[in-house]
Amino acid sequence: MPTPDFVSAASIEPTAPVSASPEPQLRMAQLRTLLQHHGHQYYVLDAPEVPDAVYDQCFQELQALEAAHPQWRTPDSPTQRVGGKPLDAFASVRHAVPMLSIRTETDTESSGALAFDTRVRKELELTEEAPPVEYVTELKFDGLAINLRYEAGVLVQATTRGDGEYGEDVTQNIRTVGQIPLKLIAAKPSDLPEVLEVRGEVYMRRDDFEALNERQRARIARGDKGEKTFVNPRNAAAGAVRQLDPAIAAERPLSFFAYGVGEVRGSLAASTHMELLLALKAWGFPVAELTGTALGAEGLVAFHQRIGALRDQLPFDIDGVVYKVNTLALQQRLGFVSREPRWAVAHKYPAQEQLTTVLAIEVQVGRTGKLTPVAKLAPVFVGGVTVTNATLHNEDEARRKDVRVGDTVIVRRAGDVIPEVVGVVPESLASASRGDIFTMPRTCPVCASAAVREEGEADYRCTGGLFCSAQRKQAILHFAQRRAVEVEGLGEKLVDQLVDAGLIRTLPDLYRLGFTALATLDRMADKSAQNIVDALEKSKETTLPRFLFGLGIRHVGEATAKALARHFGQIDAIMDASEEQLLAVNDVGPTVALSIRTFFDQSHNREVVEQLRACGIHWSALEASSDAPKPLAGLTFVITGTLPTLGRDAAKDLIESAGGKVSGSVSKKTSYVLAGTEAGSKLDKARELGVAVIDEAALRQMLENTP
Repeated sequence: MPTPDFVSAASIEPTAPVSASPEPQLRMAQLRTLLQHHGHQYYVLDAPEVPDAVYDQCFQELQALEAAHPQWRTPDSPTQRVGGKPLDAFASVRHAVPMLSIRTETDTESSGALAFDTRVRKELELTEEAPPVEYVTELKFDGLAINLRYEAGVLVQATTRGDGEYGEDVTQNIRTVGQIPLKLIAAKPSDLPEVLEVRGEVYMRRDDFEALNERQRARIARGDKGEKTFVNPRNAAAGAVRQLDPAIAAERPLSFFAYGVGEVRGSLAASTHMELLLALKAWGFPVAELTGTALGAEGLVAFHQRIGALRDQLPFDIDGVVYKVNTLALQQRLGFVSREPRWAVAHKYPAQEQLTTVLAIEVQVGRTGKLTPVAKLAPVFVGGVTVTNATLHNEDEARRKDVRVGDTVIVRRAGDVIPEVVGVVPESLASASRGDIFTMPRTCPVCASAAVREEGEADYRCTGGLFCSAQRKQAILHFAQRRAVEVEGLGEKLVDQLVDAGLIRTLPDLYRLGFTALATLDRMADKSAQNIVDALEKSKETTLPRFLFGLGIRHVGEATAKALARHFGQIDAIMDASEEQLLAVNDVGPTVALSIRTFFDQSHNREVVEQLRACGIHWSALEASSDAPKPLAGLTFVITGTLPTLGRDAAKDLIESAGGKVSGSVSKKTSYVLAGTEAGSKLDKARELGVAVIDEAALRQMLENTP
């Protein structure tokens, strides 16, 4: 039958059960066309038009239809191959061993891991009494798959996955990646296989990605033609690998992790996948630290949950984890089904990108008066939560992306980051029903004060100050957040009530609230009111960096607040410092110095500081920075469990201000593990390695002593 016209991603609807579909043959043809188009956009052009979740949904629908109607399965179906064809600009290389993909488990709950273990045990014909299967647990990196061919230990070729059978020769670009060895580490040549193909992922760290986009924005501002910012780290990494000019590729900060092998000729003494990875690591390849082993379904579930909790703290993007049967003999016994190995699966997390519709564009007012356009969205489940709002950042960005009411857009959410509109689906750009181009209002939508755009800035700001209730509310929320003084339970709805009722006009008013005033608020039970009173009392013990950050001084983030506290030691010295003295602080430039000086030149801001101190807010005194050694200088701490009075961030601040370092994992280099109640695996690791374990009281004693 003839191939139907291209079907837009926006037209995809959840299908009815296969048996109920009136025209399954036509639907299969439509899905093939759709998947081939988006596969080409993603794998070949590095310009994806839809999120992974939408592609996966279509792929699974086509798989189900083909299973029900195998007579209509075609050789060109995306289910029969891995991806797109290589670009003509690169030499085509046939893989000695096909680079097949693995099955994706899109059930993001624990049941996804249980289902995989059940399938493996069934294929191996294991009884319930048989011991659990051992698996290797890995991260599912969001980058570009690469095959590295080594002959006599020397890198001779690097190829992309391509369509799984043929890839693109990108050797010159891969040579620019510092983490990829050009020559393998070995005591003697005979220790290496004659031919070794190493497979892994080229990716870009989040901090490298942000720095790259900053450079791109600077080039765009200079008027450099052909420059653009990148949508996400995966896109940026793939684009760098496929640069025709290796000099341009060398400018892009790429990283690499190894996770498997292709063709091997010669000795490779490994009976398990983990032994294979350890061999690769010994030869000089980076292997992700979080790679490990797990026993049975219980171990897989624990790994999936642990990495899910750590996902947003990782320095790179992942969209799931990977489970592989560890024993190579069992892998061979399990074999393959169609295009996928039976012995491995990728277990995804909730999608961080999805499609939805822009219902309206409104303007929100921040604590510094910044006006931010926000897209009001048709509710969509992204990154584990339902999202109805997404930032457009500023007028220039909204216009650059050309986001309008009625558009179908890609929304991205990663961790605690505010959801943002990545871009508009191309089909929307041609729609006659699109709304008008966004223009920022020239008055504040909350207080009607003038909105102005300072020279050289992208943002408009409300000039109303604390007269504007929106700024007042945001200033209170900023002060009370976890990374500042932390008033537990003081959320947006409660602050709205307190400000709207006239109970709070400045920050010190928080500490003048009594139980009676709180208890009279709507939907405020006595216990809840007492909890807020207790939380306010607890927040009075803080640190100087957290207090400084909580004041909301423009351009003063957490790092700058810590630098100021370390340099000056006390708040009065900071308030009285000249611009020249402020410029002597690390992390403080002319713009920041002027902002700090301007803030403390306002008498009402100084009055706020004095009133907060009069209300009982205090912190341990710090000595101004000097050449003298600090109590914890040279020591590395790991914090685990719940401490009696200090939050984890407060404990970290105290340690760092005293010259110590705080690490996230325990190793032989760890000096002390600071443990509270319900301490977990880090405490076990400390005991295993013989690392000293202390409590909060011992830490405070160390802080009071000199070396």
